[in-house]
Amino acid sequence: MSEVSELNRTLISGAPEGVDALALADLARGSECGHLHIAADEERLRSLSNYLQYFAPDVRIIKFPAWDCVPYDRVSPRSEIIGERMDSFIRLSAVGSEKEPSPWLVIATVSSALQKVPPVKTYRGMLKTLAAGDTFDMNALSVELGRLGYQRSQQVMETGEYALRGSLMDIFPPGYEDPVRIDFFGDEVETLKTFDPVTQRTEKKIKLLKIKPMSEVILSKNAIEKFRGRYRELFGAASGSDGLYESVSSGKSFPGMEHWLPLFYSKMDTIFSYAPGAAVSLDWQLQDPIKSRVDLIGEYYEGRRLVDPVSGGKKSSFETEEQVYHPVPPDLLFIGKDELFNILSQRQVFELNPFAASGKFTSEIDAGGEKGNYFASEQHSSDANVYRFLAEIISKYQSSGRNVVLSAGTEASARRLSELLSQHGLSRVISNPSYNEVLGFSKQEIGLVISPFTSGFATKNLVLIVEQDIFGERLNRSLRRKRKAAAFIADASQLTEGDLVVHFEHGIGKYNGLEAISVGGALHDCLKVLYSGSGRLFVPVENIDVLSRFGSEQPGVPLDQLGGVAWQARKSKLKERIKEMAEQLIKVSAERELKESDKYEIQGDVFNEFCSRFPFSETDDQIRAIDDVIEDLRK
Repeated sequence: MSEVSELNRTLISGAPEGVDALALADLARGSECGHLHIAADEERLRSLSNYLQYFAPDVRIIKFPAWDCVPYDRVSPRSEIIGERMDSFIRLSAVGSEKEPSPWLVIATVSSALQKVPPVKTYRGMLKTLAAGDTFDMNALSVELGRLGYQRSQQVMETGEYALRGSLMDIFPPGYEDPVRIDFFGDEVETLKTFDPVTQRTEKKIKLLKIKPMSEVILSKNAIEKFRGRYRELFGAASGSDGLYESVSSGKSFPGMEHWLPLFYSKMDTIFSYAPGAAVSLDWQLQDPIKSRVDLIGEYYEGRRLVDPVSGGKKSSFETEEQVYHPVPPDLLFIGKDELFNILSQRQVFELNPFAASGKFTSEIDAGGEKGNYFASEQHSSDANVYRFLAEIISKYQSSGRNVVLSAGTEASARRLSELLSQHGLSRVISNPSYNEVLGFSKQEIGLVISPFTSGFATKNLVLIVEQDIFGERLNRSLRRKRKAAAFIADASQLTEGDLVVHFEHGIGKYNGLEAISVGGALHDCLKVLYSGSGRLFVPVENIDVLSRFGSEQPGVPLDQLGGVAWQARKSKLKERIKEMAEQLIKVSAERELKESDKYEIQGDVFNEFCSRFPFSETDDQIRAIDDVIEDLRK
């Protein structure tokens, strides 16, 4: 019998994706102490949040993600992740008039629930507020922001950054969608305005600015002394090459210092400590994700320990000639599986079950939901009219007294859906209704929303149909963006030793794993790439955007020679070929401009049904190109 089944739990059956959010909202509304849900991973956290924001706007969602770096890493979590966590800490630790009003729901993940956090009292009273007319010394405020973990920059673009320019201070605190510009007149705050981080143009005035910490390590004198004492107690006297110890001792931040978090505090808490009276719910079958996470923590901890070549015994640190890495014992930074289930055994626990109620459990609630109709036969039939079938399904649901909401991923998809439904006799389509408006629909009205929902569902009162239900899984081709260091984790985790990669400047090489090398007196994790002969290239993880996976699956692909001319020659030859193709395209385009043709009028219904089977979500540029082609045909 699993640990979860041994808990004093209540099973919530009939709760597939989407319906589980409705069930969680009901649990939160029924509790005066809030509710805590543990999701399997970050994807589930975001999905639940999306459903809840639409279907339960009265429930305050507090997202508590895990660090987006591996255990015992040398880099800190991304500022956006830290920002979300700090927002959670501040909101949950508040008391009195600042306490989070009910109903509220914390959504954590297995990884964030297993990690210990600073004690609740740490963040009480740490929220600073600024309003027009308040008096602050800019320099003193700047020093305070540094202590709270903010990074000074030339231009504020991301959460946790601030900048000073004359009488202006720009700051991007956690919990805000846009950064804020503070205009000082002397030491007095004259105005507070949000601004666009891309254009740097101010947008709207705000009355109050709430400044929250941007690091889980607050470098106060007391915290620094605690760190120094605990560090020496655990690892002995610090050597001169210990950059972490030297930086913290001087009151300066150090990359990845969050991985020594327990040394800054007398004791550590968990996310459960921040919601002391809350009931807990769990995603379905969390045993495997919990075990996998605990095993991963142990593997990374052991990976930071090397065999002593002299004594043959284990060292408690990872050492090189210039740097040391003393990993904190796992029990200081994480809770184990047994401790987690011991905590859960003291709470009221619910487990979400996507399948229908079986009646075999003594404590079971039937949420009454089922997964949406996936139109499987219509999707794979070349002569089936999926829109006619959709209209029939909607009419059937409406005649049974259920309200219907359709979800589209883009405005173009929503527009196409609306037009085609109208052509099939369903003309009363309401665009972007709120959930409360949906509940008040008349029998013939249909809601159409633009949302990131990925799975439809049906309950006794409501039916949600999403694009994937109708057309099958669409392939999202988002615009490529330059990847930052924080994104390398997901990318590198998909690489295995021996995979072929392409470096923009040096060509095809073979990935040979991660290796730590010393640069400028500091250790950096680098991707090791092997080339023909004995060539080796070390790519810092923060520059992983210069690499891409080699697309060919054919065996025996020759590696390029590091510093050789073959790769440059191939690139030059390809550039010439692209130039020739461009010249040919220009020539063809010019010939077309000189010729006349018959005008073509696009038949909207046929064209829209054709477009609906396109298995991708179009980008904005693709939509503009399609519209341009249609306009050209009409001319």
